[in-house]
Amino acid sequence: MVLPDDPKYALKKVEEIREMVDNDLGFQQAELKCPSRTKTLLFISNDRKIVGCLIAEHIQQGFRVIEDKAIQQSSNDAIMHERQRAWCCSKNPEPAICGISRVWVFSMMRRKAIATRMSDCLRSNFVYGAYLSKDEVAFSDPTPDGKLFATRYCGTPRFLVYNFVS
Repeated sequence: MVLPDDPKYALKKVEEIREMVDNDLGFQQAELKCPSRTKTLLFISNDRKIVGCLIAEHIQQGFRVIEDKAIQQSSNDAIMHERQRAWCCSKNPEPAICGISRVWVFSMMRRKAIATRMSDCLRSNFVYGAYLSKDEVAFSDPTPDGKLFATRYCGTPRFLVYNFVS
């Protein structure tokens, strides 16, 4: 985990990785709201390459995704539908402690539980001496794959989201 008060060389490397992750995820080069409250987790492979990155920040609230109950399809059809479908969230804020603004795994290393392992590590290390529940974590406006990950990780399509740019 790379923290804001770590050596400058580490912070510079994290910034380079963030730019690459943003490009891969299709983000514009959006600045972090409060870099001094940001924590970055990197997943290093056995051959010493960065194959995963998770960037999180302290937040106050999130908004619950509204579930679409109309889907009654086979698993593959449902996944394709989820990838193409717009989604909505509640207007009512709920308390949240941690906002995950980015989760990225190198394309050739996906489906190996790397994002899950980074998220679990984040929940156990984000607040000293506490293990966050999945209801205390919100995801920023997720990509279609990110929405599928958040749904599976949280065990519900009604996970929390937040806007990391506001």
